[in-house]
Amino acid sequence: NNLGILWSLRDEIKTAQTYLESAEALYNQYMKEDGNPPLDPSEHFMAEEEKITDQERSKRFEKAYTHTLYYLAQVYQHLDMIEKAAQYCHTTLKRQLEYCGYHPVEWALNAATLSQYYLSKQCFMEARHCLAAASVIFSQAGQVPSAEDNEMEQDQQDLRQRKAEIARCWIKYCLNLLQSARKLLEDNIGELDPDRQLELKAQRKKEEDEKEKGRKKAVLFGTSDICDSVLAMEEKVSSVYPLDFQEAREIFLVGQNYVLEAKEFFQVDGYVTDHIEIVQDHSALFKVLAFFEEDYERRCKMHKRRLDMLESIYVDLNPQYYLLISRQLQFELADTYYEMMDLKIAIGNRLEELDSHTIKKINSLAQLAIKYYELFLDSLRNPDRVFPEQLEEDVLRPAMVAKFHIARLYGKLITSDSKKQLENMQTSLEYYTFLVDYCEKYPDAVRAVETELELSKEMVGLLPTRMERLRAKLCPFI
Repeated sequence: NNLGILWSLRDEIKTAQTYLESAEALYNQYMKEDGNPPLDPSEHFMAEEEKITDQERSKRFEKAYTHTLYYLAQVYQHLDMIEKAAQYCHTTLKRQLEYCGYHPVEWALNAATLSQYYLSKQCFMEARHCLAAASVIFSQAGQVPSAEDNEMEQDQQDLRQRKAEIARCWIKYCLNLLQSARKLLEDNIGELDPDRQLELKAQRKKEEDEKEKGRKKAVLFGTSDICDSVLAMEEKVSSVYPLDFQEAREIFLVGQNYVLEAKEFFQVDGYVTDHIEIVQDHSALFKVLAFFEEDYERRCKMHKRRLDMLESIYVDLNPQYYLLISRQLQFELADTYYEMMDLKIAIGNRLEELDSHTIKKINSLAQLAIKYYELFLDSLRNPDRVFPEQLEEDVLRPAMVAKFHIARLYGKLITSDSKKQLENMQTSLEYYTFLVDYCEKYPDAVRAVETELELSKEMVGLLPTRMERLRAKLCPFI
């Protein structure tokens, strides 16, 4: 073990791996062939009457082996053997609980971090188990002290921060579970597919019994007293895909509670980036919940909540220092206004005739969406306000999507003034043309915007004819 640690500190990870795997093999071989706890190295220097008990020997030997696994987990992570690293990390955490060799806060953070690996693999049951165990073990660290108490201020600050970090892992869990369910349930235009919903509900009933059997095989943490608390914690939130609004709402509410908990510590003053990320997650929770909502008006209200929370942080943000976050917010605000405009159009289509209030609302939302897309595109300009000839790869797709959406938004503006309509069509055509021309000039860009490009080509073909017709109406005597 010591040689493994030494080599890993020298960044000789492969050499460290060799020593630590030898240590692991040694333990397994010894347990198979002998199984009795070996002498502890310190015993060679003790008087006979000071010798330690078999129980203590066993404890020390097991602790040494737990260390082997702990360091192997880190070595595998360094070598990008992520699955193996997670497996060793899980076993280490399990053994630390069994042999009571852990610090509650550190253990809880490691378990919460491991949950994020399981999330990436869409193993929601295991992710929830890690998080529930993390919350239960963290509570052993003593109650998180209130901010008013000045004694041991630094320790309290650390505890509050760790608690907020675990809350953030819970937010990601709720968000990922909802987003994965959305992917399963959406049709080709991103709406809820009722047939798929019924099919999945029937399938779930069949699978529930089998899942229960599988659950017993899952790597569970903890001794019996901890297990009960962990199970009680798990019961507060589902680990199966929500298939309707009610189920989605329950997961959303759990996520929202953790948002409030995380924001208590990560406040705007002092933790700008963290605070904004949490608000973005909160917005994403509303966005995915809206997908499950069938009532368009209530959906609009959810998007309105998103706009309120995002605009309030965007207004105070200095893009000079927070350019990337500023761009993310501009794009998300534009997308949200765009989505609301589409909903208002859908609501309007159900009316026999569009009233002036609805028209005004649709136009206002479209103009606000355009405003934020334009702000995003402006942020890509160089200091001389010139738009780049060729876009960087990381902004290529968002920039093209922004151009495409602006083109579509100008086409959605409702006006009775034919001259104004013609102007809007002309602007729309310019944006569609930009997309087509750019992809002709840089064929590598096509991959990033295949669908948008296809529609843009179609519109570049159709719009001039429509504009000619409108011009003919405007100037019949020419």
